[in-house]
Amino acid sequence: MKPASHRLGLPLLFALLLPLAARAAATPAPAAPAPWKLVWSDEFEQAGAPDPARWSYDVGGGGWGNHELQFYTGNRRENARVEHGRLVLEARHEPRQGQAYTSARLVTKGKGDWTHGRFEIRARLPVGRGSWPAIWMLPTVWNLGDGHWPDNGEIDIMEHVGHAPGVVHASTHSREHQWKKGTQRTATLAVPDATAAFHTYTLEWDPDEIRIFVDDAHYFTSRRAGGGWTSWPFFRDFHLVLNVAVGGDWGAIEGVDAASFPQRMEVEYVRVYQRAAAPAPAR
Repeated sequence: MKPASHRLGLPLLFALLLPLAARAAATPAPAAPAPWKLVWSDEFEQAGAPDPARWSYDVGGGGWGNHELQFYTGNRRENARVEHGRLVLEARHEPRQGQAYTSARLVTKGKGDWTHGRFEIRARLPVGRGSWPAIWMLPTVWNLGDGHWPDNGEIDIMEHVGHAPGVVHASTHSREHQWKKGTQRTATLAVPDATAAFHTYTLEWDPDEIRIFVDDAHYFTSRRAGGGWTSWPFFRDFHLVLNVAVGGDWGAIEGVDAASFPQRMEVEYVRVYQRAAAPAPAR
């Protein structure tokens, strides 16, 4: 049988293909909100494994400092994949490496590290009791204080625990302001359909101020307000972390409903912007 190009004729084939190519080439990049410039993004358009040029995996169990129940796998499609234009992070009730659950924890470390910027992540959250999804940032270099948490800082753009569905949390942690002392800077927002619909979780991080939003509704602010690194370690590169934990000191306060798993967090896009001009001083 002759190739399709011979059956159709080359002129007709080109006439059919050129409009498709033109439309693909004309697909616009996402518009940047003023006064920000897009510098990094993942729209999750290619099915399969998460893009290795953008994402790596934190792998292991051991509770991750919070007595969590999952083992984070690396490059395992059951736990992390792109399908239908979305990143899927899935926690499953299955034993692995001494843990009762598997899940995934993706990081941009070494592939996307930023000091300051605007970070937009559009996601739909899991709902099962015992699930603990998070969208957050950690420092790329750990050399402040004792070299460990919380001295080097943490920015929580979104946390959600399955025993309190529809409530999202934003926080910053440092040596002086951290959850183990009950002194963390934190706020909550009711998002009743967070597990049924997609919402955009946004961090704006400037030299003297951190602001967090849901769908452009501002509900959390953390300010430098003087002091040194012990209260404000947010002056150097951090990277993004996306994960779904199971159980843990917070996630399992009301137990874990094993029958509700698997549970997934789905992400439509991750977009990172930086300012085209220096911000005005915080007031």
